Amino acid sequence: MNPVFNVLFVCRQNAARSQMAQTLLQSLGKRRFQAHSAGSEPAAEVHPLTLETIRNAGLPTTGLHPKGLEIFATAEAPRMDFVFTVCDELSGCVLPILGRPVTAHWPIPDPLEARGSHAEKAAVFAEAFKMMRRRIELFVELPLAGLDRLTMQRHLDEIGLDKIGAGA
Repeated sequence: MNPVFNVLFVCRQNAARSQMAQTLLQSLGKRRFQAHSAGSEPAAEVHPLTLETIRNAGLPTTGLHPKGLEIFATAEAPRMDFVFTVCDELSGCVLPILGRPVTAHWPIPDPLEARGSHAEKAAVFAEAFKMMRRRIELFVELPLAGLDRLTMQRHLDEIGLDKIGAGA
């Protein structure tokens, strides 16, 4: 039986990008992953356009809510195998996650900063979702069991830089 990997996506508010990533990995992960998300300064709620974007992709939004990083720093928390930061504010930050997860920075422009009409903002959210989907698709195709930690780190860093599968 193949192992199930715990994956945590982190951004500042846990209201958009990390929620998208959690939902995408849970959907595309072929039951090989248990996806989680959290924020360093969690918002009161998931942004409505995040929920709209996820629903427009045909994915469920039930149970999505912002969570603080502290819940993943307790002895009772699931041990993370992978931790991805998805906002530049957290690039290089030491996160209070127990264990030795493989970490990578997968920056995506913050859709919460979008301005304009509802349609213009929705387009920015859709673009962030598309970028995250591509990264998640690349991640789930990696032969994780066959990679040593250094090779895996290189692949994950390349995904964050959009170097894997460019032009594919």
